[in-house]
Amino acid sequence: MNKRAVTLVALIVVLAIVMAACRPAAPKTLKVAILAPLSGDVATFGVSTRDGALLAIDEWNAKGGLLGRKIEAVVEDSQCEAEPAASAANKVINQDQVKFIIGEVCSKASIPISEIVDATGGKVLQISPTSTNPKVTIREDGTAKPTVFRACFIDPFQGTVAAKFALDKLGAKTAAVLLDQGNDYVRGLAEFFRDAFEAGGGKVVVWETYTAGDKDFSAILTKVKDANPDVLFLPDYYSTVNLIAAQANQMGIKAVKMGGDGWDSPELDRQATAGGFFTNHYSPEDTRPVVQDFVKRYQAKYGSVPDALAALAYDAANILFQAIQQAGTDDALKVAQTMEKGKFSVVSGDITFDNQHNPQKCAVILEVSPEKVSYKDTVCP
Repeated sequence: MNKRAVTLVALIVVLAIVMAACRPAAPKTLKVAILAPLSGDVATFGVSTRDGALLAIDEWNAKGGLLGRKIEAVVEDSQCEAEPAASAANKVINQDQVKFIIGEVCSKASIPISEIVDATGGKVLQISPTSTNPKVTIREDGTAKPTVFRACFIDPFQGTVAAKFALDKLGAKTAAVLLDQGNDYVRGLAEFFRDAFEAGGGKVVVWETYTAGDKDFSAILTKVKDANPDVLFLPDYYSTVNLIAAQANQMGIKAVKMGGDGWDSPELDRQATAGGFFTNHYSPEDTRPVVQDFVKRYQAKYGSVPDALAALAYDAANILFQAIQQAGTDDALKVAQTMEKGKFSVVSGDITFDNQHNPQKCAVILEVSPEKVSYKDTVCP
């Protein structure tokens, strides 16, 4: 080899070294954001959601992670409010370069997050564990947001289940409904309950609204007392339900109290809501091995029985990770396409997604007593 050839080979080697040095290193971790309300009126929702998702991350990391990388959690307090949730979403997407979001809990927070995710054009995937409003996964034109999913059933199903239980199991003929008109979750669940209850032959005799932050409900509860309904439907979160239920009892209202999954919290006032029922996504009393194994692992790590928020966050994380593993890539759009076609066996049941990215699954009815919340019934689509 002549001197010129040697020099050329040397230059090629040096160039290759320089190019390798300039090439971006493969990421060492796979970042996943957990957006949940860790402060505010429903902070227990956020703590359960965070802990359920972190348990799933720990278990996957113990098995080697995903795509040869450890899963790194990026946790943000989204406060169950639209503006903090949008800020948290923009932060994890733009600053942390996250491609996958687990969250939010509340529909009024998940909807703005979903709009931000949708605007990325398939670069980011969101799966909400517990946001039940249909608007989370669908655009105004009715088409599905390609990379937005949920792990929970939606309000039309939940409202119908509650109405059917009131009519068939409780023999209710009349109902009063109290709601926060400004909360998408609360308003939607109230409307779906009303429609199903009246379609089944019942009559809603009181329909009254209040404003978030209200503390005195005596005016609208007076109307409930005068109407003497069989059922008092309270489709709000536990912090507000506690106030209304206690005041209803003080006024001598005898209607059976009912609600939705927003009641599910260790801070639900069981004395005030005793004798009531609410729809939910799972029960820790379910005897299926997958449920009992999850309950044991969660208790061992956190020292408490997992509620539905924890179970659905765990499910959402596992659905996401299984889809990433099956897709063999961290390309959010390809993972979403894999999720659309997949079948996932998780704590809350066997799940497939419909064309609006809602899971097909069953609901449970839970009964409240002063001592505990107990499994009552299961209702499937």
